Amino acid sequence: MFDTMTLTKIIGGFCGALLIFLLGGWAAEALYSTGGGHGDHAEQAYVIDTGEGEPETEAVEVAFADVLAGADPGKGEKVFAKCKACHKLEDGANATGPTLFGVVGREVGVIDGFRYSGALKAVADVWTPEHLNDFLTNPKAFAPGTAMSFAGLKKVEDRANLIAFLETNG
Repeated sequence: MFDTMTLTKIIGGFCGALLIFLLGGWAAEALYSTGGGHGDHAEQAYVIDTGEGEPETEAVEVAFADVLAGADPGKGEKVFAKCKACHKLEDGANATGPTLFGVVGREVGVIDGFRYSGALKAVADVWTPEHLNDFLTNPKAFAPGTAMSFAGLKKVEDRANLIAFLETNG
């Protein structure tokens, strides 16, 4: 079939082609590089001020009670879609999480038939709108050790709308 010399020539040809390919890629990168990669952070040489741009605004801290006062339960129902995977609104209907029927104003960890992690009772006695707001912002930070794996709702309006919706259910 093949003698040793022919096989050596074929392997040498492939190795040579690979070497040329790699050296060509290295040379092209060296020639056409703009210096923006590999950790170099090039600064802009000059800036043309056009007078436009985003005005710098400071974040205004709004009290949660004020946001809750203007909350829309209809919008909260849409936010509740994120909760439906683990919670139900029917009285006594537990799922992965406990029922949220009548949760606003309810004592923490009192639903029969649901096994709580215990982390919640350590941080709150009653699910007030303020406690729900803090919990829904970041459940793991509010109650370290909680079994709830939800990351939280970042927008205060979403949390207020959801709490307003939950207040209307139960």
